[in-house]
Amino acid sequence: MTEYTEHLLRESPRKGTASRFRFVWLVAIPLVAVLSQVYVPRFIPFLAYLELPLLITVHFALSSRGPIPALFYGMFIGLVQDSLSHQPIGMYGIVKTLVGYFAASVSMRFDVQNPVVTFILSFFFFFFHQFFYWVLARALLGEVITFDVQQTLIFGLLNAAVALPLFRILDKLKVAS
Repeated sequence: MTEYTEHLLRESPRKGTASRFRFVWLVAIPLVAVLSQVYVPRFIPFLAYLELPLLITVHFALSSRGPIPALFYGMFIGLVQDSLSHQPIGMYGIVKTLVGYFAASVSMRFDVQNPVVTFILSFFFFFFHQFFYWVLARALLGEVITFDVQQTLIFGLLNAAVALPLFRILDKLKVAS
């Protein structure tokens, strides 16, 4: 073997890029996010735009850089959110599964440590989440709901602004693998 191939065998291909979360945080943080999504707007109505389960899904996908774990994590968060909301079961599950997969796939191409890139990706995935939910509601459920592009863009910017400090806080909770 050459020196280069020995180096490849000794080094993990994702060393230093992916961190492992503690198992408690993998379960507790999404649960708190989903519960806040369901109950906080009842007490503070102007925070109804905040999509914390989506932001948690995006953060995990961007930091794990693995499409398959991010897919299952998005599915888990979406199904928990479906079970606690008055929406049909599976709608958020499908949408968050796709968001987790695509966010992890995109994270392998871009420097997600850059705050500008993180802001843009958070905005994009909020818009993607809302649009795809609208498409599924119309196609699968036959619901006639409107998709207000201007409101979605504004809420996307607000969610992206919340994502930057939230992602920093969540990064502090990581443990090196």
